[in-house]
Amino acid sequence: MILYSKTDRDLIQSYILGSEKSFEVLLLRYKDVVFKFILSKVRDSALANDIFQDTFVKVINTLKSGNYKDEGKFLSWVMRISSNLVIDHFRRQNKLRMISETNPFDEEYSIFHKIASDEKNYLQQKSYDELESQMIKLIDYLPKAQKEIVEMRIFRDMSFKEIACAENISINTALGRMRYALINIRKIIEKKNLVTDIS
Repeated sequence: MILYSKTDRDLIQSYILGSEKSFEVLLLRYKDVVFKFILSKVRDSALANDIFQDTFVKVINTLKSGNYKDEGKFLSWVMRISSNLVIDHFRRQNKLRMISETNPFDEEYSIFHKIASDEKNYLQQKSYDELESQMIKLIDYLPKAQKEIVEMRIFRDMSFKEIACAENISINTALGRMRYALINIRKIIEKKNLVTDIS
């Protein structure tokens, strides 16, 4: 029972020193909130469970390697790991979709996406996919703090209140970072002469 009253920092230190029970307590303390967050984004229990497990594998590996920087924000750190894994999943999914729809001779070629988009003909859809791919790449040019805000808002459809909570910042700060991110994206688009109007 003493373990359950310990702080996250104490439990982490105990785990690093060899107490597996300490990590079990940490896991029990936060597993519900982390899993619910992942599930709310991917909306698939099996997939959410896979990402949940991958999240804590990364947590364990980082703690055991001594690379964890204890700033008293263990939950925020774990949530950030799970968020990144969710983003990675959607990015892979998006790339696979674009690859499969680029080549109609591919066995994995899917026509369902185009059927669902009656308002777009094939060339319009292809242009849209190319633009979407460019926008994903543009996000990587942003400063880390702005990149995280954009990814949480766009890829995970998080509200600014949820973003502020996950990042441990104020809502105004989250809004400000998003504003500067959009300004920077516009500058990058102008610099690279990208066409954003596909209508």
